[in-house]
Amino acid sequence: MNKETSMRTMILTLISTMGLLGPTMALAQGTLYVSNIAQTPTGSAPVGSDSWIAQRIITGTDPGGYSLDSVELLMDPATGSPSGFNISIYSSLGGEPYNNLGNLVGSDPSAGGVFSYSSSGVDLSPSTFYFVVVTAAKPVAQGAYDWSAAQSYTPGTFTIDDGYFSSNDGSSWSLHARQDVFQLAIYATAAPEPGIIGLFAVGGLLVAFLRRKARTGK
Repeated sequence: MNKETSMRTMILTLISTMGLLGPTMALAQGTLYVSNIAQTPTGSAPVGSDSWIAQRIITGTDPGGYSLDSVELLMDPATGSPSGFNISIYSSLGGEPYNNLGNLVGSDPSAGGVFSYSSSGVDLSPSTFYFVVVTAAKPVAQGAYDWSAAQSYTPGTFTIDDGYFSSNDGSSWSLHARQDVFQLAIYATAAPEPGIIGLFAVGGLLVAFLRRKARTGK
């Protein structure tokens, strides 16, 4: 077997391997990792500029981590005339909300129901605490959104923890430990492990080399 034939064999092997991995990776896009939205609501809490809520979650164990796709919330009808609903993902420090990693985009949930909020560029590490944080532009006295809660914390690939935090201003937080937890669903994409990324990179370099060799005839 000459050198060129050997390299072609290597390329075909890499392409075959990537072909086997491709469907697995594609299926992971937008995967539902946890949800308690279908559970029977047992309560709710108002959301406003003076009533921030931070529901704690724990990510799964995939070694490559996750890219957050979207978060769904089950909301009750709002009271008064709220505005400026905001949902974001916070990191954790000492078990409390710490740093805003990114705001999510979606519609105003005043009418109540299930609302989806999309994410861009928020990466989640494995087996790590994060928070789904909601707030609004007006104080509760002028109008409040209402986030529904259920009795179970719903363990899954991700976990919706049975602890949440509240704040009057988004800077100092108070822990609440109870069985009722806020109702949400998390969709994410598992990131490929470094070894898989390296395999794709090597395959790309070898394909580029063979194309250049075919053009030059050397």
